Amino acid sequence: MYVTGTDLAAECEVDGYYVRIAPPETADAASPATGFVPIKNRPPGESQEPAAEIVSVDALALVRFGLRAADDPRIVDTVKIIDRLLRVELPQGALFRRYNEDGYGEHADGSPFDGTGTGRPWPLLSAERAHYELAAGRSEVAAELAATVAKSANDDGMLPEQTWDGPDLPDRELWNGYPSGSAMPLVWAHAEYLKLARSVRDDRVFDMPPQPVRRYQVERTKSQVSIWRFNHKCRQIRDDVALRVETQEPAIVHWSSDNWTTRAETPTTDTGLGMHSADIKSQNLQAPGGIVFTFQWLDGARWEGTDFNVAVVAGREKR
Repeated sequence: MYVTGTDLAAECEVDGYYVRIAPPETADAASPATGFVPIKNRPPGESQEPAAEIVSVDALALVRFGLRAADDPRIVDTVKIIDRLLRVELPQGALFRRYNEDGYGEHADGSPFDGTGTGRPWPLLSAERAHYELAAGRSEVAAELAATVAKSANDDGMLPEQTWDGPDLPDRELWNGYPSGSAMPLVWAHAEYLKLARSVRDDRVFDMPPQPVRRYQVERTKSQVSIWRFNHKCRQIRDDVALRVETQEPAIVHWSSDNWTTRAETPTTDTGLGMHSADIKSQNLQAPGGIVFTFQWLDGARWEGTDFNVAVVAGREKR
């Protein structure tokens, strides 16, 4: 979900950024970052985009839920990308689009969304951004964004799903900075505004759970395993964690760390959660280069017939 070294990163002078979504793993893909992801509400032939080029405001939720600190360099760099691609300055202030290449919204000529269109800025996303600013200690910026959200309501105080950001089109009853033809009131937006009002009053994100803050920011807890599944084929692990292979059926994992010169067998264990798992511990490796493995399925005594590879790299310095 995080990419580095892209053209967009170079253009914005950052090391990397979080992407909106990673594509499904395929056996012949160089990496998820080089794959393509589907974009809804786009015309035929325009519904696939490079995963590394699609950025969303969703990354701010990592801060909202305590999984990343507001000043984490990965978050700070992602915010720069968000501001470059998704921030829209309107008369009431800054609003944000969901993600670049979004097709959910009126067409450029103001004609209604008909399955395709152009994504417009959402007032509720300014409220989400305000929560990030609070987490970053910028209370004044958060208060300004809260005012922006309030100014995005209609005369009856109803917040729209989206705001029109194009030129005034009186014939279509669309004016720059005013509600578009989207849902109104959007209860989700009103709920987010109420939470923001509470957070601004408290001068903190009032609903941030303390447990992940302690685990990931204070104690800096690391996972002791890297998980491999058929729908999540990790490509490398650190040498200080175990490779946890998870399957939906019982199996014996046949594996080697020296390209089958020697081999070992690790049976899976039923987790009781509809999954079976086997751990290959890094300290059991004969060589540090990587792990190759395959499966002998116990139901039907059949073999998978394909080898899978996971590289083993030096672990990060423990903090």
